[in-house]
Amino acid sequence: MTGLHAVKMKLAGGKERTYYYAWRGGPRLEGRYGSPEFLASYNAAVASRKVLPQGQFRSVIAAYKESAEFNKQLSPRTKADYLKHLVKIEEKFGAMPIVAFDEKFRTETRGNFKAWRDVLSKASVRQADYAWSILARVCSWGKDRGKLATNPAEKGGRLYVAERTDKIWTGEDEARFLLKAPGHMRLPLLLALWTGQRQGDLLRLVWSAYDGKALRFMQGKTRKNIMIPCGEVLRIALDAEKARERSGFVLLTLDGKPWTADGFRSSWRKACAKAKVEGVTFHDLRGSAVTRLALAGCSVPEIAAITGHSLKDVEAILDKHYLSRGNGLAESAMRKLEAAVSAGAKPEVPGEILLQTEANPL
Repeated sequence: MTGLHAVKMKLAGGKERTYYYAWRGGPRLEGRYGSPEFLASYNAAVASRKVLPQGQFRSVIAAYKESAEFNKQLSPRTKADYLKHLVKIEEKFGAMPIVAFDEKFRTETRGNFKAWRDVLSKASVRQADYAWSILARVCSWGKDRGKLATNPAEKGGRLYVAERTDKIWTGEDEARFLLKAPGHMRLPLLLALWTGQRQGDLLRLVWSAYDGKALRFMQGKTRKNIMIPCGEVLRIALDAEKARERSGFVLLTLDGKPWTADGFRSSWRKACAKAKVEGVTFHDLRGSAVTRLALAGCSVPEIAAITGHSLKDVEAILDKHYLSRGNGLAESAMRKLEAAVSAGAKPEVPGEILLQTEANPL
C-alpha cells in the first residue's frame, strides 16, 4: 500500500499497539491490519484524497505536501513538524474558497489568519509563530505556482521575542558539566562547543564522517556540505570514543544505542540538573561556539566556514544575541591593540598627543 504510515504507541498497561494511517498526516485506518475493514478504510481514504475540492484552500495544502519543496528540501524532522501544523491549518482553513486569496479579499483573509494566530498564542507564542510561518510558506508556494492570487500571510512579524543576549556557556559551566555530568553526555558538549552544529546534525553524525583530523558531513537543515578541522581537545575525545568500536553513530546512549531526539533532550536536561548548569540550553552551545571563535580572533568568514552559518547570521549572532559587555571581547580587542602599539604599530591618534601635559602643551 503506497504511503502507508505506521505508528507504535505504548498503552497504559505497557503493551504496544501499532496504528496505521493512510499516509503520514492522513486519516487513521480502522480494523486489524490486512482485514477487509482495514482495506476498505484505506481505499476510502485514498479515494477521498483524489477528489479534493479544487476550489478550496485544502487543495493547495495537498499539492504543497506532494511538492519537491516539501519532500526534497525539508529534513525528515522538519517535515514531521510541518505535518502536525498542516493538519491544524487544514482543519481551520481547508474549506476556505480560493477566491478569498484574491486582492480585494486579501485584507479580510489576513485578518482571519491573524486572529487564528492570536488564539494559538494563548497556548504557546512560539508555536503560534511557527504555525504562521508554515501557513505563509504554503501561501507563498501556492502564489508562486499560480494557484493563489496573493499571499495574505507574508511578512506577518513575530509574537515571540527571544531574550538570550547573555545566554552563553561560561568556562565554569563547561567545567562543571564535564566534571559532574554522566560520561556519555560529555562528548555531545565537546562536539557542540568545538563545531557549533545543531543538535540534530550531531545526533546523526556517523564515524565515516571523521577521518582522524576533520569532520565532513551535510547539514540537515541547510543541506550545506561542512568540513570542520578538529581541535586537539575534540580530536582526543573522538579518538577515545572511536576506540570503543561501537555502533556507526558517534553519539550513543548509555546502552550503546542511537539517540532519539526526545530521548537526548530528556537526558541532557537531567545532566544539566546534575551538574547544576542553569539558564542555558543545548542550543545556546551553538552561539557559544560562535562567541568562542570570535574571542579567539577568528573573522566572520572563518566562523561561518566552521559553523555553517551565513555571514549575515554570524554577524547577527555577534551583534545582537551573544556578545554581552561582560564576555571578554572588548578586553580581547584592547589586548590586541596594546600588543600592536608595543610592537611599534601606531594607532590613528598618536599616544604622544594623548599624553601632553600643561607643562608641555600642544
